[in-house]
Amino acid sequence: MARVAQYTLDVTDVDRMATFWSAALGYRVEQGGDGSAKLYPPPDAIGAPTVWLQGSGTPKRDKNRLHLDLVADGEPADEVDRLVKLGARPADVGQTGEEGFVVLADPEDNEFCVLDGPPRRR
Repeated sequence: MARVAQYTLDVTDVDRMATFWSAALGYRVEQGGDGSAKLYPPPDAIGAPTVWLQGSGTPKRDKNRLHLDLVADGEPADEVDRLVKLGARPADVGQTGEEGFVVLADPEDNEFCVLDGPPRRR
């Protein structure tokens, strides 16, 4: 069995993306000597994956095939507003508006979702 330990994201501007994602997630940033950045969750986020921002030198082209689903500590609409103020923007990936989530894109157009509540177990 495997578990998610880290989410790796190729980015063109490591500093800008580290600033956005560390503020969005409340993670601590450690800059790598190779132009990358590693984001570490706070100690109380037990089991949360780290995020590695890897400089790619090329912009994103298409819709992400893998993305983050975030759950707000408070009201989802308030969290969406906070993320937009940090630099996210609404994104249209074909949703109808009836979904239980809001789709946003980070400053380099990587889509992610803010869920209305915790993921449902089947």
